[in-house]
Amino acid sequence: MLTVLSPAKNLNEATLPPMRATSLPVFNGQALELVGKLRKLGPARLATLLATSPKLAELNHARYCDWGKALLKPAVFLYDGEAYRGLHAATLDEDDLRFAQQHLRLLSGLYGVLRPLDLIAPHRLDISTKLPVGRGIKDLYAYWADPIAEALNRALRKSGSKVLVNLASAEYFRSIRLERVEARVLTPVFKESTPRGLRTVVMHAKHQRGAMARWIIQHRLMEPEALKDYRADGYRFEPEESTGDVWLFAR
Repeated sequence: MLTVLSPAKNLNEATLPPMRATSLPVFNGQALELVGKLRKLGPARLATLLATSPKLAELNHARYCDWGKALLKPAVFLYDGEAYRGLHAATLDEDDLRFAQQHLRLLSGLYGVLRPLDLIAPHRLDISTKLPVGRGIKDLYAYWADPIAEALNRALRKSGSKVLVNLASAEYFRSIRLERVEARVLTPVFKESTPRGLRTVVMHAKHQRGAMARWIIQHRLMEPEALKDYRADGYRFEPEESTGDVWLFAR
């Protein structure tokens, strides 16, 4: 199976574990093209485009202007947020990371698709950003639609799998042109049992997407049916509440 996860806006500046093997992003050239567009924008325009504070806009404008001088870090350790707390990559061992490198992909507004150990620079650029790139391309969804699908197909063929497990947010999963993906797409959904029925608690759902990605990695899962055995944090597969390839896990 191949699993996709999306990044959070936060960046983890903590000390990283020593890495013996890293890689470079497949779409480094495209990332440089986007950086070239972004560095031409002043901090004020960047703040509006990124929907962020002036302080963060100034930080990221400086990053884009000094792009070649940035300290690169493996993507799985640089990204932070609730899903990445669930993944807890810093505690994965070398064999886990080797498996993740082959079977986990991170969706990115700047880099398109990343392997966990791809070296990237600190940045902020959501996939939903309406950044005109030229050639009639008005936003990042249009920019990445074909490259992301092609990259996922290459990874699927290399893994020998025909199943893609969607643990990305809805915002990022929209970047995948599904009609071009050569795989069955499974989407786990996480909900809480309440007196008013099953409800989604966003923070818990984000955490479980990362935790399930970790579980897949540590158990070396290659068959989708094994996902139904997921039991972390009290969640259980609910077959009667699941529909087709949208599988519900509740607690």
